[in-house]
Amino acid sequence: MKIFKRALFYFFLTVLLIFAGLFIWHPYLMRVLWYRTPDANTYKAFPQEIVHKSDSVFRFFSASKMRNDLDTLKVRDGNKQFVSFADYFQNGKLKAFIVIRNDSILYQKYAAGYSESTLTSIFSGAKSMVSVLLGVALANGDIKSLNDKVTDYLPELKSNQAFDHITVKNLLHMKSGLEFQDAFGGVLKAFFSDEAKYYYTHDMKAELMKVKLVNKPGTVWKYKSIDPMLLGWILERATGKSVAQFFEENIWRKIGAEYDASFGLDHINGLANTASRFQVTAIDLAKIGRLYLNYGKYNNSQILPEEWVKQSISIGAEQPASAKGWQKSAHHYLWWVPQTGENGDYAAEGMLGQRLYIDPKTNTIIVQFAAGGAGDYPYRKISRYLAGLTFSYP
Repeated sequence: MKIFKRALFYFFLTVLLIFAGLFIWHPYLMRVLWYRTPDANTYKAFPQEIVHKSDSVFRFFSASKMRNDLDTLKVRDGNKQFVSFADYFQNGKLKAFIVIRNDSILYQKYAAGYSESTLTSIFSGAKSMVSVLLGVALANGDIKSLNDKVTDYLPELKSNQAFDHITVKNLLHMKSGLEFQDAFGGVLKAFFSDEAKYYYTHDMKAELMKVKLVNKPGTVWKYKSIDPMLLGWILERATGKSVAQFFEENIWRKIGAEYDASFGLDHINGLANTASRFQVTAIDLAKIGRLYLNYGKYNNSQILPEEWVKQSISIGAEQPASAKGWQKSAHHYLWWVPQTGENGDYAAEGMLGQRLYIDPKTNTIIVQFAAGGAGDYPYRKISRYLAGLTFSYP
């Protein structure tokens, strides 16, 4: 019995030492263990850089009577079942849902604890904000060309041969060829994934400096966080401003934002996580949608080049590298652009059901915040329904 107890003691001691060494070797793993899958408020555990609101607020018109009939509209959920939108809202743990058409709020609904002023992380929706900023940086001449090499702006990366031939365009198209392990495939894989590492690390630059090349740049599309993170780093170096400052000066204060937004940093005065840590209110996120509906214009000012918006939301004759859902959404310029049916709509999307949906056909903007999402893609049906148009799922 004593021998068994001693062996058991040494076994647990060995396991403890292995885990202790692991956490010392990779300190971010302790944060992964503590927080696990982030929720809309996990960003509060990290330093924030504020994107200050506008001095001149733009406000959408509020319809004299909200479209309550939307609650009974049948939409399809992730199980391919038709449910009322009211049930879709509840089943998907939606926190906010706003529908705006022709600058008028037709429908808005908030869960308990949420309101128009609630700041929420939109996770990968942040990637689309990087695309917005890249368009501004190109127009300003801060970035000369999408064909520029990454090392033209980040010369310290020359120490890693993986970056020798990667261009800004490769990052924008998520075709850098850099290694990235997603979080799919079970708990253990998620724990050691690059997705978790880059979200929870306190030194993104150090991690990015070590990344390996697994495909020739420009040849293989893979959805990953490190490409937009590198773009954020490039933007800061090219403009001489933090991502938050650049966004505030060139976009946020110019489109009539009513509330402050924020970018989460890896550490105080560190690098912004431009892949998954942008915090915003639902009503102000809709103003990004309005900017794109108007092809980069706010009132009579061209805030963002019209041509950049057009390039971002249409893939033209390009062969899509991705095809998500029944709408066959292709990832293009860090936006999701559907390719099936009478398309033309597009979206910024983040995990757990964060959405900014834009439909030029009906001049509609939809913002959804959620703690899980009910799946599928009801936005096109909702936009067409409220515009009095017919719609059928394929």
